[in-house]
Amino acid sequence: MGQALLRAAPSFPNLIVTGAIAWAGSLALGRDAGEAAGLGRLNLPVTSDLSAALAAADVALDFSNANTARTTLQACRAARKALLLGTTGFGAELDAEIAAAAREIALLIAPNTSLAVALLTELTRIAAEALPASFDIDVLELHHRLKQDAPSGTARALARVAAQARGLSMPGRGGDPGRPPPAPRPEGEIGLASLRAGDLVGEHTVLFCGAGEELRLTHRAHDRGIFARGALSAALWLSSRPPGRYEMRDFLALKTEG
Repeated sequence: MGQALLRAAPSFPNLIVTGAIAWAGSLALGRDAGEAAGLGRLNLPVTSDLSAALAAADVALDFSNANTARTTLQACRAARKALLLGTTGFGAELDAEIAAAAREIALLIAPNTSLAVALLTELTRIAAEALPASFDIDVLELHHRLKQDAPSGTARALARVAAQARGLSMPGRGGDPGRPPPAPRPEGEIGLASLRAGDLVGEHTVLFCGAGEELRLTHRAHDRGIFARGALSAALWLSSRPPGRYEMRDFLALKTEG
């Protein structure tokens, strides 16, 4: 994603990339970020000094991993810089720190930065509210074989939205790849299923199954560039927002709740 962000950045005339961060043991440290992304030399060395990079920035984008999310949050909060957190896989252990950070900086939590996925989320909410409870809801997701978390952060977000629309506190069944759901299926649960194969960029389907009919809402990603373009657009918007916790739906001004 770091390379995809660099490749997408030239199409945003109001944006200047001022830093490129990698973890302390990365082989990319010291390399020119442009050369690493196949763009040619940008005179932008890859560094692990997040605090120094934040000093020259208005907003940070983090697409690293769940283990570094807390460090990024703390650094952006200390520097009073907006943060788009695209990392997935972290759990409720960060809830308190996220809430505290959002009181001091603009913070956008985005398990998926595709603009179309933001719309898919709202369509899921609408369908879950409109269809009767007799319709089962399942979220199916497919990703490349190297993706570490399963279900994906996007799948969990879609399941959470559907559960909230149904008045459920949490999504139901887990989604460990290759593990069949319990039988018979408990009534009213939101299903989650994952598949890891090949080099699939990402596909998410929300399936509504009723007696004699079904509705499928599907987003299929063919190019990681869609996530980079969506993230950069949202980051530019976020840089001028007051402190608070935001989502992609706020950036797109999608307000469908009754």
